[in-house]
Amino acid sequence: MTFRHLIRTAALAIALAICHPATAQVGIGFGGVAHDADQPVEVTADSLSIDQTNGRAVFEGNVIIVQGDLRMAAGRVEVVYSEGGEGRAVEEVIASGGVLVTRGTDAAEGAEARYEITAALLTMSGDVMVTQGATAFAGDSMIINMTTGNGTLDGRVRTVLDPGAD
Repeated sequence: MTFRHLIRTAALAIALAICHPATAQVGIGFGGVAHDADQPVEVTADSLSIDQTNGRAVFEGNVIIVQGDLRMAAGRVEVVYSEGGEGRAVEEVIASGGVLVTRGTDAAEGAEARYEITAALLTMSGDVMVTQGATAFAGDSMIINMTTGNGTLDGRVRTVLDPGAD
């Protein structure tokens, strides 16, 4: 380990310690580049129910959603469509029952997740754990901008720093 790397690791540890104790800003690029939300979405589940009156579709049982190299797995996923007009667009995806989101080797897991399509914001809650290689972050909740990769982890934030990583 180089002296410069040791200084960077120490500086990060100090910054995390003196920041607001319940919040940490993390770079979670999920693969290092912006997510392309224009790619087709493939959904697999044990069952699907659709309610045209309220513009919702509910996938239940071993739900897997794949869009490009972004993958979400959950016990239940509700898809909320926009109001009125022809060709309703997906506004929001709400997942529960243990949620795992992966892209490449990056992963985030929690009890629930909400993905706001237009804003490209992924909000996860319930014992959130994020792993990127040897680095791990944990907290009560997290918000990630899937376009920029910037995120905020809230709650009792914990991390493990790998002093041997570059």
